[in-house]
Amino acid sequence: MNHDHGAPQLTARAILLSLALTVALAAANAYLGLFAGMTVATAIPAAVISMGVLRLLGRASILENNIVATGASAGSAIAAGTIFTIPALVIMGRWTSFDYWWVLAIAGLGGLLGVLFSVPLRRTLIVEQNLKFPEGVATAEVLKIGENPGPGLRALGLAALAAAAFKTALAGLRLSPEAFTAAGYLGQRTIAVFAINLSPALLGVGYIVGLNIGSLMVAGGGLSWWVFIPYYYSFLLDQDPALAARVAGAAAGDAAYMIWSAKIRYIGVGAMLIGGLWSLWTLRRSLLSGIRSGLALHDGQRGDRPHTERDLPMAAILTGILLFVLPLFALYQAVVGQFGVALAMAVIMVIAGFVFSSVSGYMAGLVGSSNNPVSGITISTILFAALVLLGLLGPGSTVGPVAAVLIGAVICNAAAIAGDNLQDLKAGQLVGATPWRQQVMLGIGALASAAVMAPVLNLLLEAYGIGTPARAGVTALPAPQATLMASVASGIFGAGLPWNMVATGAVVGALVITLDEWLKRRGQGWRTPVLAVAVGMYLPLELSTPIFAGGLLAELATRWHRRRNPGADPELQKQNGLLFAAGLIAGEALIGVALAVPIVLSGDAEVLAVAGHLRPGQWLGIVALAAVGWWLFRTATAGARRNA
Repeated sequence: MNHDHGAPQLTARAILLSLALTVALAAANAYLGLFAGMTVATAIPAAVISMGVLRLLGRASILENNIVATGASAGSAIAAGTIFTIPALVIMGRWTSFDYWWVLAIAGLGGLLGVLFSVPLRRTLIVEQNLKFPEGVATAEVLKIGENPGPGLRALGLAALAAAAFKTALAGLRLSPEAFTAAGYLGQRTIAVFAINLSPALLGVGYIVGLNIGSLMVAGGGLSWWVFIPYYYSFLLDQDPALAARVAGAAAGDAAYMIWSAKIRYIGVGAMLIGGLWSLWTLRRSLLSGIRSGLALHDGQRGDRPHTERDLPMAAILTGILLFVLPLFALYQAVVGQFGVALAMAVIMVIAGFVFSSVSGYMAGLVGSSNNPVSGITISTILFAALVLLGLLGPGSTVGPVAAVLIGAVICNAAAIAGDNLQDLKAGQLVGATPWRQQVMLGIGALASAAVMAPVLNLLLEAYGIGTPARAGVTALPAPQATLMASVASGIFGAGLPWNMVATGAVVGALVITLDEWLKRRGQGWRTPVLAVAVGMYLPLELSTPIFAGGLLAELATRWHRRRNPGADPELQKQNGLLFAAGLIAGEALIGVALAVPIVLSGDAEVLAVAGHLRPGQWLGIVALAAVGWWLFRTATAGARRNA
């Protein structure tokens, strides 16, 4: 494919295709984020789909495909910013469902602010500092080799179909339980649990994040489920009569889950809090650099610049920021009913939004969007906002926690979009795109994603439940980050939190940080980012184990490539594996949303289930998941085998 810099970019067909992909990928990432506590970047799958579809419609330039990928990637960013925060309002009991206009306003305005905040950062972070922006570079490489998108598109499509069929068989037809669990009491005083969710999507997530992150997540899960839960059951349960009464006589797996839900998961809360604060401290120099970059108000539309250096004009950026603050102030006023408090919330939102968008953009350049600590940033924001509002509203305020979550929601969307935007702009720089056209497309994508969030969230809430099951026979979506945000915001205003568990988590987090710093000084490739461990501690064990398995597959594929083709870049050679993993995620997540429709319409969680005597049990699910894992590995190593 030639780099035709004069080719059309922001074409009608590119915009329409991008919008279709944005809506689908936003829905898929919303499900994935509520299910697994993380979302994945979608620019590369979108680029591959675009290359396949636009070729059918006639000659397509690399710049058109880049525009499609740019807009579609907004779906993952808005989904992350939304599901990490806004479901907290349902979990706290403030909302019984997701109001369409409120969600659109919070996610849409937050996303557009992220686009605006990131514009002045582009020249400093991408051009002057030339940060690596790994996903942006990878997207550009995919676009450059796009003459033959067939193999990648085939891998993506087959994986999506396989994962959709798998999810339908387990969650719809109920041919097997959705998780394999083994639990039991060891003697009179100890409890043991092992669990793995039979999810191809989680295998795909693990493949994408890699063995380092996958290992840390399962290590965090191991601490919670193999250390803290048995310890609490053996030595502390008798000191909690209410919980002991609930646990008495329960099956081992149920007893462990009750202890985790009531107590142990708050150790993960403490670790996440210390991780969020540590992220800010370690990023202090990056933060200052990002702020300086943002304050260097580049006029991106100067006529003497080539088209590859033209941003949206700074006057329009500043005007847009001021205009968007007004409706957000009105939203805050509607919640708290106090002019001064609403004004303080708006000021906090603008300052913190700009600061954290700068941090997010800088971190996306250093470690990529997938490893960007947006949730840690948001935790810190909600903690700070809650403390400020505590001083303004006093303890016991019923609107204080809600106000803190709303501030965090806007900032989380802005920070997620800012990091995502700069990743896309890096890809655009490498393929010769015009920045302002990408910025416009990302704004369109952010609004389209925000427009579908409320219907998708309401569908998932009614079918499965968020935090607590919606009906008998379904497993609730855990929504770990949103539950954490609700706990922190409510806890500051006096709601009962097990602060001893939170303090224990802070100590664990500090120990993990110390280990990470030691590894950093030794110059080892292996690191222990505290947020990965904290998320593992906070999630049910069954979600961490398949992510670890996917990371192990990625490591095995990398070593295979290094052994067979020592001179080649194993990351590029694994590209089909990455696309296959992305297909597993998209297929399962989209069918998870689709299966919610008949459940909601019928009110029956087992509306599609086959007769009970036909169900062969959980071993079928284990064998089928192993087969999917083998297929993923074979796809990832296909090039090396052919070249051997």
